[in-house]
Amino acid sequence: MDHWEEIRKLVEERRADRIAGRITTLDAAARKEVASRLPGLLKELRGRSDRWDDSLVRRGSALRVAGAGTLGGAAAVASWLYRRDFAPQWAGPDNDVNLVLAVIADRPAAWRADLAERLALRTRAADDRGMTLALTLLRETGVEPPAHDPLAAGWVSRRPARLAADPLLGHLLPRLFEAQGVGRALRGERNPREGWLAALTGLAETGRVERETLVEGCLRRFLLGGTANDLRFFVNLHEALDPSPEEAARHADDYLRLLAASPGPVATLAVRRLRGCDLAAADLAEAWDCLLFRQERTLVRAGLAWLDRSVRRDPALAAVIAAPLARAFAAESVEIQVKAVELALAHAAAMGEEGRAVVREAAAQLAPHLAERAVAALGDTPGDGEAPVFAVFAPPPLPEPRERSRALQPPPASAGELADLLEWRDDSWQSWERLLAGFVTLVVKDREAVTAALRPWLLGDSIWPSRGETWERRASRPPWLFGESAWPHQGETWERTDQWLWGAVRALVTAASGKGFCRTLMPSTDLPAPHRLLLHRAAEVMLAVGENTLPPLLLATPTHDTGHVAAAELVRRMEVVEAAGARPLAADLQQALLRLPRDPDSEAAARAARLTSPAGAILAAWTRPEAEVTFDRPREQGEPGPTPVITAATTGLPLADLMFRASRRRDGDGHLDWWPSTLPSHREVAAAHLVPYALVGSWGTRTVRLEQARDLVRAEGPVGEAFSTVLARTLGDPRTSEAADVLVEAAARDGLPVAEIGSQAGVLVAAGRIKVADLTATLDTAARLGAHESVWRIAAAALPTLLPAPGERSRTGLAGFVTLAATVAGWCGARGEIPEVRDLAARRGGSGLLREVRALHDLLTVGPAEKE
Repeated sequence: MDHWEEIRKLVEERRADRIAGRITTLDAAARKEVASRLPGLLKELRGRSDRWDDSLVRRGSALRVAGAGTLGGAAAVASWLYRRDFAPQWAGPDNDVNLVLAVIADRPAAWRADLAERLALRTRAADDRGMTLALTLLRETGVEPPAHDPLAAGWVSRRPARLAADPLLGHLLPRLFEAQGVGRALRGERNPREGWLAALTGLAETGRVERETLVEGCLRRFLLGGTANDLRFFVNLHEALDPSPEEAARHADDYLRLLAASPGPVATLAVRRLRGCDLAAADLAEAWDCLLFRQERTLVRAGLAWLDRSVRRDPALAAVIAAPLARAFAAESVEIQVKAVELALAHAAAMGEEGRAVVREAAAQLAPHLAERAVAALGDTPGDGEAPVFAVFAPPPLPEPRERSRALQPPPASAGELADLLEWRDDSWQSWERLLAGFVTLVVKDREAVTAALRPWLLGDSIWPSRGETWERRASRPPWLFGESAWPHQGETWERTDQWLWGAVRALVTAASGKGFCRTLMPSTDLPAPHRLLLHRAAEVMLAVGENTLPPLLLATPTHDTGHVAAAELVRRMEVVEAAGARPLAADLQQALLRLPRDPDSEAAARAARLTSPAGAILAAWTRPEAEVTFDRPREQGEPGPTPVITAATTGLPLADLMFRASRRRDGDGHLDWWPSTLPSHREVAAAHLVPYALVGSWGTRTVRLEQARDLVRAEGPVGEAFSTVLARTLGDPRTSEAADVLVEAAARDGLPVAEIGSQAGVLVAAGRIKVADLTATLDTAARLGAHESVWRIAAAALPTLLPAPGERSRTGLAGFVTLAATVAGWCGARGEIPEVRDLAARRGGSGLLREVRALHDLLTVGPAEKE
């Protein structure tokens, strides 16, 4: 057998190891012949493969080794090694690096150096398939690595074994602090006793690398900027190096430059180092000015504490603190404003007249009672009949509320649009409703076109997850989806609407019916009612596709982004179904009835009375049930709340009646974000279903989020304790930074149960479900956006629960909450004694909380004008 036939046979047998051994024995002419025949073999193998036959990929290593050992130029070898034909980008790291190195070992040094540089420049990411080969060749050849960011990121992505002896250390260590992608590759390195942190600090301890080089590198990286995630490793490395005060002093200017705009962890690091330095007064003033201008409350608090300690140690520094304190007066947090005022008053005497004038002028940014206290203590109180010398912040009026609902985007109008939506939809209920409606309508209209469009999706042509779909969800697509088995195995249940949709597509493309599986695939009856309704709607579509009984359209597809279906449109859809001689799907009809608006439409009612089908008669006779939500036992102090009970007249429709029964919390997602859209005219009932999730306190457990609260605010129907519980939980959740906007929108509408919201907020704080500081921050923002009257009533209702009883410790952040209450009470001109505030104000003591409580009590009972 000649050498080419032997190489060809070994490629067919996928014996890359034997190819490597055989090639090393070939002379130049034989290698040239093999190189000339390889493209033809590749073309032949490609022709024998189809999209789902990975025989070419499985022979990739053999082809790579054969090409590396026989092709002439370094450029040709670099291109051949990473052809996507036999080694697609997602195939994982190379497993044949040693074989490739073996077949090129006898090439000239300059050739191998050229190949090393070409391979290095071809890398595009830290986990690039060719990274290992490129790094190994660079080490072996000793050539200087190119200044290529992915190469540096790939270097640090490998374990730093024997780093001191690595030939690349001198070249790539400086790039570690400059190349983009390095911080992202190392962001998981947190333990200073292992990994790259231990390796680099070890090099510094042994003298292999100068400590100053690493410290300067970290600072240089901080000054280049980046996100907190990108800089996390360098923060950890800097802290592991732990520069001494003397070392930090040499870089004081760099640390000062980091205070104004660097991410929080970097600024915190800079504060820690600067506090150990002997800084001039001008530098201290610059540092405090930068810190007190920032948005992060922790950094502002650190700046105020640093300022206070420094001035107490050296009173002469009071001459430079006026401008930084004036910055803090403009903080959004009332707690920060209070602390800044206290410091201004404590150091007023040493501040000088010029400094006091700066602070008096800045007092215009404070809440009225704080501004009055600051200006009075700084010696500029107006006399009788004189106007104040400062302007009081006036909160804006409530903005006009956003229109309650807007038209929902229509479903896809063609099979191509349907396939695109299926591939790229997000995880919202709006996308799901559009997808389901488009699927049903288009399958009835042109079943063949939809089958052709969705067949590649079913078979897995799309390897990437849909937008909003996690890799976990993508990996959970059932095996039968890709043809591995006819239908799911016994005992499996489907708890996600996507699974039923996959089943519908499967039934469409394969003409297989899942009728015998529907009952067993539906989860047990302990699912919450909204979740069960969603699954039934998806399941009946799958069943109807398999039995070819789909109606021409769905009835329940919302016409508005609140989830409502306009009455006139629902009647029109029913007319279309009747004209086609079809029957609407049962769950779809019941969901459509639950989505009708509360406002009657007499014209639509008259048209509904002329419908002739049984489903039309149900629609014509439909009367919206009025539900009452109560709780099964009285709420007790410190408890998050009892289980809601829903009472409503039965409708005779099983799924509709199920929606008016309370749900208990169940682990898992359950499409929680979609639930308000299933009951847009019964928001208190929708909130009752969410209450068990609002009371969850552990991290990692699904709870209500901003989207549900916003949907409830825009829905229709009476509100009560359930609605208030959900909204209160959202107001105190630190992960919902836009919760203030939801409260402002709710306040702009009539009927917001502010007293109940405040009461529920107090209960949630007492139960440990939310924190006072998070609740204060949200209410503070909402008050400054115009909802100050609602915020005052919420705060007044929460105070009786939040204030400590005799002998009880106060909660962290409570003084700031009381200060906020006093601020909004001043804006509203609120008066009237609160017994719990009165009793606490009468206690002995001088804590910050007691001072704020007394100020609030005086404001409510005496008023500023009557104070002595």
